[in-house]
Amino acid sequence: MSLPWLTVRRGSAPLIVSFPHTGTDLPEAILPRLVSPWLARKDADWWVDRLYDFAVDLDATLVRTAISRTVIDVNRDPSGASLYPGQATTKLCPTTTFDGEPLYLPGQEPDETEIAARRDLYFAPYHGALNEEIARLRAEHGTVVLYEAHSIRSRVPRLFDGPLPNFNIGTNSGASCAEALTAAVEAACEGDGFSRITNGRFKGGYTTRHYGRPETGVHALQMELACRGYMADPPEAPAPGAWPAPYDPTLAAPMRAALTRVLQACLAFALNP
Repeated sequence: MSLPWLTVRRGSAPLIVSFPHTGTDLPEAILPRLVSPWLARKDADWWVDRLYDFAVDLDATLVRTAISRTVIDVNRDPSGASLYPGQATTKLCPTTTFDGEPLYLPGQEPDETEIAARRDLYFAPYHGALNEEIARLRAEHGTVVLYEAHSIRSRVPRLFDGPLPNFNIGTNSGASCAEALTAAVEAACEGDGFSRITNGRFKGGYTTRHYGRPETGVHALQMELACRGYMADPPEAPAPGAWPAPYDPTLAAPMRAALTRVLQACLAFALNP
């Protein structure tokens, strides 16, 4: 079934790039209940699908939702369990921004019935598409790499001590992909003065943890980028009108070059695990 908010670009290479947080669409029924549409879109992974548009040239499969993560975060555990117990994070259906600001007017937060409805309407089809594409490519190649493309402001004190490294690689502490793939991605990030860390503050979200089963031929990893690599990134929490900054192609060029190497490394691994 075709869904207007779900985009699947099918490629033949054994590489899937998932974009769970680049969407900014907010259903009309939710708008009157929000503090502001700007706050509801504030924590999007701004311009990440544009940053990775070269993935088409690698014949990768791309899966993207246009729905804002404020409606439902398709990279959270559908049970509602926290991915980072004891640390500040956001929910399956977030009620606050990364900075702790309320997203909904008092008493307007989604209840369990509404959360279940959103899960059926948006979460299930997104993961149905991922499952279908993984099965399709595994049948052809045997080994598949699922790459989760993300970004976040370099400084979000509520979530981490900043500034965040440029490249934040998450492999569920090594459980979601082979060590050889991790090493290849780390090597691809080197150069151009970029900093990187593996399994630091971000170890991979639900998608990485759920699908990454190296023993079955599915290797998953998450890349969380600090936004300063491709756009103006404020030193403090931004105000309306000052965020998001525009995509900066000149600033982004070195990061795109590194990310091209990263996806090439993922593809090379999938073809010769």
